[in-house]
Amino acid sequence: MKIKFNTVLLFGILLIFTHCENDNHNPYLTHDTSFYIDYRSLNGLPDGIAVIELDPEAPNFGNISSKLELGIGVLPHHIYYNQDAKKMYTTALGGSYLYEIKTGEDKNGQPKLLNATPIDTGENTVGENLFFTGDGRYFMTFMGGAGGPKDGSIGVFNANNNQFIKTIKAPIQTNPDKFIMYPHGISINEEKGLMMVTSTIHPDLTTGIGNTCTLLDLNTYEIKETYQVADSPADKSAPVEVLLLRGKFPQYALATTMLGGDIWIAPYNATTKKYDAFTKVFDGSTQGLGWTLEMYIDDNNRLYVSFADPGKVLVFDINNLPQLKLLKTLTADKGAHHMVFFKTKKGKEVVAVQNNLLDIPNLNSGTINVIDINTGQTLGTVDLRSKYGILPESIEGTNGPGNYMHH
Repeated sequence: MKIKFNTVLLFGILLIFTHCENDNHNPYLTHDTSFYIDYRSLNGLPDGIAVIELDPEAPNFGNISSKLELGIGVLPHHIYYNQDAKKMYTTALGGSYLYEIKTGEDKNGQPKLLNATPIDTGENTVGENLFFTGDGRYFMTFMGGAGGPKDGSIGVFNANNNQFIKTIKAPIQTNPDKFIMYPHGISINEEKGLMMVTSTIHPDLTTGIGNTCTLLDLNTYEIKETYQVADSPADKSAPVEVLLLRGKFPQYALATTMLGGDIWIAPYNATTKKYDAFTKVFDGSTQGLGWTLEMYIDDNNRLYVSFADPGKVLVFDINNLPQLKLLKTLTADKGAHHMVFFKTKKGKEVVAVQNNLLDIPNLNSGTINVIDINTGQTLGTVDLRSKYGILPESIEGTNGPGNYMHH
């Protein structure tokens, strides 16, 4: 989430913390009220990326000012910035699976999408999440791996030139206790030299479902442990996102389960240099919630979690982990998914929630809600389905990441 500092303090912090603990974001960049969205076309036209105005107080609220088409069936999926926020990327479920996006400004100084460069991902298919590290690498999860029924992989890339370095694979057929399968979420704690990925679901959504998270050594790529993140081995909970808390935050791992509808937690163990077992810290079914998806944390130790069914964002206090204290519930539309945080031109603190998950029925509203964080009031809604014939897949800031800590 965007952090509020006075000008002098902000300048000082910028000098001290260039990379914000080597996370793949920079919370000190200013954000205006235009945002990038990945989108899929509903009319047989090319999928792509667009720039959209999201200040409900602006006369052009909900208007798209720039579009970049990537191709029919590309299905761009997640937008990311590199370490210093000078390069932007989108992963994709189809097409070339990974693209670097070049942007600029129009004659009015507004963001403009220029072109996309496909990046070689080797044998790896169905691109999901990225994580950039401070040593010039980035890591990408591939839910499809090389295409097998129990596949999945992690790609390692050179962040300077986008050259593909290595595929990390660990088939469950080889070792059912330590494996990588259908990886989607990824998070890294560079200080501890640890990386964790989730095991979510086969890309066709039917062949197989995961219920684990796997911990790896960030430098040797050795698997240290595969954790059950489910009520039982038979419970196919589909962990979708993982967050290794780092820096000033309590040292825990958090995971959301897409089909379980829950939040799980595991403490870091300084003796074993791993995480202990995951336990369920929030049961969505007790609140009538399901399809838990994204996690974002602001600098006030508040955790924002999206629940696609029925479309809610829950805000928790994480000051007393492993306990989560529910502070408030924000109402979005069905399919509540990714978020960005900003201030309107009149100074209201808001969160924009993108509502769509893979065009799954009842989880595909195709809208973006702009919600006042303090009052919970929805200040405006953009219906991209009816207005443009597209569905938003993800959302990101145009001047850098629109959040404090995501993955």
